[in-house]
Amino acid sequence: MAIYDPSKRPEAAYDSHTHLNETEFSEDVTAYWARAREYRIMEMNVVGYNHLGNAQAIEIAHELEGVHAIVGFQPEDVNEVNDAEMAILRDQLNDDTVVGLGEMGLDYHWEDNPAPEVQKAAFAAQLDLARETHLPVTVHARDAFDDVYDMLKAHHVEEFGGVMHSFTGDAKEVQRFLDLGMYIGFSGMVTFKKSDDIKAALQAVPLDRILVETDAPFLAPTPMRGKMNEPMFTHYTLENMAEQLGMTYNEIAKITTDNAHRLWLDK
Repeated sequence: MAIYDPSKRPEAAYDSHTHLNETEFSEDVTAYWARAREYRIMEMNVVGYNHLGNAQAIEIAHELEGVHAIVGFQPEDVNEVNDAEMAILRDQLNDDTVVGLGEMGLDYHWEDNPAPEVQKAAFAAQLDLARETHLPVTVHARDAFDDVYDMLKAHHVEEFGGVMHSFTGDAKEVQRFLDLGMYIGFSGMVTFKKSDDIKAALQAVPLDRILVETDAPFLAPTPMRGKMNEPMFTHYTLENMAEQLGMTYNEIAKITTDNAHRLWLDK
């Protein structure tokens, strides 16, 4: 694969899911943002996951150009969710930088995560809020595709839209979520050698539903696997996706940016 050369001024790209609000970036968030822009990653969603992460996502979005905030409660933190926290979340949706709700969903992988019924209750409350406010949702699903699908369908996600974040299912699984009108986010995992299911899902998704993300500081793409991920590395995933789809970097960068705008910004 050719070495990426930012001096050739490639098409601008949009990292649809990053966590500059994580402690790994706290020493100098601006430096990581600036490095991404050197590689023409001109927009990004900083995604919240709990009370503190949501507030930090909004703060960062106010400080840095091209940064948007998404706020919500991820499965492992839903023990925080109560009426008071939902009231705060509702109020945060009035902030001009907030473009969606999330990340939210179900994660049955870790034994120490909250019980499934607790996760479902918090997921349902956030889906209700999304339907009320017509804001798209960023959905986390791990070892829980059936329940996530059932809840999205029951809450009429087609009315407000959303993305399956860092999708890990196969081509058959992805079709179920496409049928609900969901976009599909591909992280650095799509570049891994042993990710045949994810690669098959990429081939199955219509071009107008594909998004790219880093999920930084996690899941650094090949050839940076094992290192701390950051938004700048979006270009590695895009380059790999372009190769898999038989198109140019600029084509897939524009497609994924246009899709992100359609989902979150063109309202």
